[in-house]
This record gives sequence, C-alpha cells and structure tokens, in this order.
Amino acid sequence: MTAEDEASPHEWCDGIRPYAPLSTLKPLSDGIWWVDGPVMRMSVGPVSLPFPTRMAIIRLRSGGLWVWSPTAPTPELFAEVDALGPVEHLVSPNRFHYAAIPAWKQRYPRATAWASPGVRERARSQNIDVAFEADLGDTPPPAWAHDLDQRVFRGSRFMEEVVFFHRASSTLIVADLVMALEPDRVRPRLRWLLTLGGTMWPGQTPREVRLTSWGRKAQARASSQHLLEWRPRQVLLAHGRCYLDAATARLERAFAWLR
Repeated sequence: MTAEDEASPHEWCDGIRPYAPLSTLKPLSDGIWWVDGPVMRMSVGPVSLPFPTRMAIIRLRSGGLWVWSPTAPTPELFAEVDALGPVEHLVSPNRFHYAAIPAWKQRYPRATAWASPGVRERARSQNIDVAFEADLGDTPPPAWAHDLDQRVFRGSRFMEEVVFFHRASSTLIVADLVMALEPDRVRPRLRWLLTLGGTMWPGQTPREVRLTSWGRKAQARASSQHLLEWRPRQVLLAHGRCYLDAATARLERAFAWLR
C-alpha cells in the first residue's frame, strides 16, 4: 500500500483527491478568482471517468461578474460571490461544461447564460433544461470586450471550445483542451486509464480531441497558434494543476501533437 492509499478517506472522492478547500473563492490575480468544485464524472465514449472541477470568476470593468464554467454551488459560495458584486454572465465554454448553470441561473435570474457550440444539443440529450440566451463565437461581445479576448478552438469533431484570455492578468482560461491531473491526486487504479486518455500532468490535449481532429489538424493548429500568440503568463485549467509559471512553454508542449 502506498502513502497516498493511506491518506484520509475524507480527502478522496471516487479515486480523485480534489484541490481542497472546495466551493470557496481563491484569488488568482487582481479581479480574477477560481473555485475548486466537487469531483464529477464525465462520459468519454463508453467509459465514465471522474475529474476534479474548477470554475473562474472575473470582475468586469462594469463591476459585474463574469462566471465561467460554474461548478455545483453551495449557500456559502453564493454568499461569497454576492459580496464580490452582481453576477451578469454565466458562461459555458464547451458542450460538457453546463450542468450547474441552471442552479446559478435560478440564483441570478438577470444573468445572461451563454452557450458554447453544441451545448444546447448536449444538454437536451442528457435531459437537462438550460435556458441559454446568447451564443459565443470568435468575437467577444461588447459586455466584456474591454476585459477579455476569446476564440473558438476548432478542428475536433468531438468538441469545439471557446477559450478566453483575461488581458489585465494575462491569464488564458481553458476547460477541456488541456488537462493536467497530478499523479499523486489520482488513485493507482485510475492513473493508467487517465494516462491513456492523455489527461495527466504535465498536461496535454486529451486523446479523444486529438483523435477526432484527424483531417482537420490545420484548423486545430491555426486555433492553437492564436492562443499562443496571446503569450499568457498563466493558464487556468478546469481539470488539474494550473500553469502558474512558464505558462506559454507548457502550453506549447501540450499542443506539440499539432506540429
């Protein structure tokens, strides 16, 4: 038995040790926070795998809050968010990041729920009712154009993702295009499978995305180049360890499959 197997069972969930404390604000830079959420399962083909979750919150110049990939909320988290300012936007970055939006929309009915490519169809297929009101594309809408850049990462038949760049902090925000689960936070029985899926540290594009980019790698390469041209100082990832140093170099390594 390894040291990690001897760790307190309260630190583990479904074979994953998440980034505690959960469901509380963690400052990243001025005006930007992240929140580590509970472990959730995601279906990848015929296999269902557990992943730690993470959301981001940005205070816009308007004073309103931009909430990216909201995680399952708690009353305590809602109270912390309320203290930051009014929630104006709820953002789904790709078709797999949407399930908690209805709960956030119920709490903040005046917030606009933004749909990523394919998310409406995915939500319907899972019988989850999400009242999306606007669509995301390559151009940031006026509501956050002064704060954020964005780009749809194209090329994969499996998933298109809208990637965001927070100018003030030079932070790239990525959901599923790059994953970097740390080995000591994954039980050995899962580690081999997640390694096979291309989701382990030091991070790369998951295998499902790479395989479904066959014949479209030129599109994916162009998308990755656009992201790299932003030269981020840090990369906030939804799943795994964020790139808080050497961010551009780590990102280049994650996209090495496109060279």
